[in-house]
Amino acid sequence: MPKSKWTALVLGDAQTSFLDCRDIAETGEEFFEAAGRPPAMAVFACNDSEGRLHCEVTVYFSPAAHDLAKRYQAKACERPAPGALDLLAGDPACWETLFEEKTGGV
Repeated sequence: MPKSKWTALVLGDAQTSFLDCRDIAETGEEFFEAAGRPPAMAVFACNDSEGRLHCEVTVYFSPAAHDLAKRYQAKACERPAPGALDLLAGDPACWETLFEEKTGGV
């Protein structure tokens, strides 16, 4: 898994994945602190129902969270859309760092 890729881990049903999500958030904060709080290092959760009865939780790791993602055996994925994400671990400034679209030099 290249260090420049986003990675994701599907946890499953929102009700049954609560403890896993909390563990990832806590471990993510430890990794974040140990790395010196870089703004590009973040972990997000997304609750997605896609028309199903129950929501499914997916955790997304930014490329700078590569070592943490590796610990949880996350798989490479495309960068998620920020609209449905909740920050689990990282600096709130990560939103601008990770999702600001480049507009071509205004």
